[in-house]
Amino acid sequence: MVLAASNPLMDSLENVSTALRYALVVEYDGANYFGFQLQANQPTIQSELEKALKALTGETIRISASSRTDTGVHAVGQVVSFKTTAAMPVEAFVHGLNYHLPQDIAVKAAYPVKTDFDARRLAASREYTYNFINSRTRSPLLSRYAHRIYGELDIESMNAACRLLLGTQDFASFASEIGDEPEKSTVRHIYRAEVTKRDNLVVFTIVANAFIRHQVRNTAGILWQIGSGKMNLNELESIIKARQPGLAGPTLPACGLTLVKVNYPQTFEEMK
Repeated sequence: MVLAASNPLMDSLENVSTALRYALVVEYDGANYFGFQLQANQPTIQSELEKALKALTGETIRISASSRTDTGVHAVGQVVSFKTTAAMPVEAFVHGLNYHLPQDIAVKAAYPVKTDFDARRLAASREYTYNFINSRTRSPLLSRYAHRIYGELDIESMNAACRLLLGTQDFASFASEIGDEPEKSTVRHIYRAEVTKRDNLVVFTIVANAFIRHQVRNTAGILWQIGSGKMNLNELESIIKARQPGLAGPTLPACGLTLVKVNYPQTFEEMK
């Protein structure tokens, strides 16, 4: 009996043709990680997800994310996508990955999507929250996910400042430093920005098509200054118009920031 020789090129083409793409919705506590994106010799969300995929499928898989959250930033609705040739029910990606993931990272849902789906490029908007604990004393239960501040806050003034942020504008002043966004546009469209308060928890919510690095934490810093009377709305307008990196801030700690949701033009079911 003569065995047919293996053709590496044909095998590769067959693997490509049978590869399927999936999207995952992921929740994580970012306190123990150096952000989402891979870093040499540092724990990241991406490295943990890719290790879990390797353990589950036996394949070396590279994932892409809707937003590359920074060190210490949390997520409720991060979206990642990947390709695999592993044949298994969709729910197996939820339960199987969660079996291999550490306790501070969890896959909440999995969806089959079109082969050209790109979690980052196709996202229409991202929603973040920044949480403040407005209290004289620390909160052992909330301090991991909120930044504590002192003194009374003028929520009405903070919301007036939020209204100045709406629409399409150049937010260069909200970049942390010169060169933060090299050769990239700093124009963003803010769809929603508001501050709410319930008991001692003050929540800043912002929705935009995309964000400059540290933009939300710098914006939260400005809102804190306005709410505490250290800055007025005219000064905020001047900062926006200056378009000079490093003007907005201070950059508040990452613990208060959470990626809540990523919105797409279609539902995942429609993107099959």
